[in-house]
Amino acid sequence: MNNLVTINTGNMQKARPSIEAIVDQFINSQDVKKSSKDLYRRTLKQFFNWMEDNKLQLIEVSRVEILRYKDSLLERGLSPLGAGSYLTSVRKFFEWAEANKYYPNVAKGVKAPKRKRKYERQPLSVDQSKDLLAHFQNKALRDYAVVNLLLRTGLRTIEVIRADIGDITYKGDRRVLLVQGKGRDAKDQFVILTDKAYKPIEEYLATRGKAKKGEPLFTSQSNNSFNQRLTTKSISRMVKEGLRAVGIDSREFTAHSLRHNTAVSIL
Repeated sequence: MNNLVTINTGNMQKARPSIEAIVDQFINSQDVKKSSKDLYRRTLKQFFNWMEDNKLQLIEVSRVEILRYKDSLLERGLSPLGAGSYLTSVRKFFEWAEANKYYPNVAKGVKAPKRKRKYERQPLSVDQSKDLLAHFQNKALRDYAVVNLLLRTGLRTIEVIRADIGDITYKGDRRVLLVQGKGRDAKDQFVILTDKAYKPIEEYLATRGKAKKGEPLFTSQSNNSFNQRLTTKSISRMVKEGLRAVGIDSREFTAHSLRHNTAVSIL
């Protein structure tokens, strides 16, 4: 193939390098490891082979062809993860090609195939629960209070972030936390707050001075949302970081795992 290809651009003609030369430019421009560059080259080669099989020139490729290519990857038996890797290279290539005025970015917005989740959330063992609590005992009072509450009561993260200070009350001689359950509009449920579940909350609330009963039980400490209600995303991230810190780094273990642990009556 020639090193240059002449194309029409309106009233002008522009010399464009060959496909091989353009791919080389793309690969060399990527600020990634050699292994990643090799992956880009290998996966792009598959795309160009597909084009050749379908008698397509690169200038003829549109979004429709990109979607056809996506379907062909799955038809070949690739997993959604594998097909997504091939598509990532194609998207990056066309993004770069448009920025360098070679070809329009026809792959923009094409999504990777959805992956089916074949795993279930796993509960923590007693020892894992103890390790997680020990980790958070050396962290912020709020974080320890949240994780401790999740472990000892089995609450969902959404139930924890919906709680207000005034939801800590008594039913008879039992200290409880009123709960607005999943899919419910009112706080018509409750969990018992044992001394071990309540003490970290008490210590955390003491740091908030004159916090009122109508304020959220747990609030954000970040600059962008200071004193606003903590979010489920924040709790999930907090727990995930804690799990990784104690050596539990698997998609099967999340904040939801704390809801299904076996350590509640032992800790």
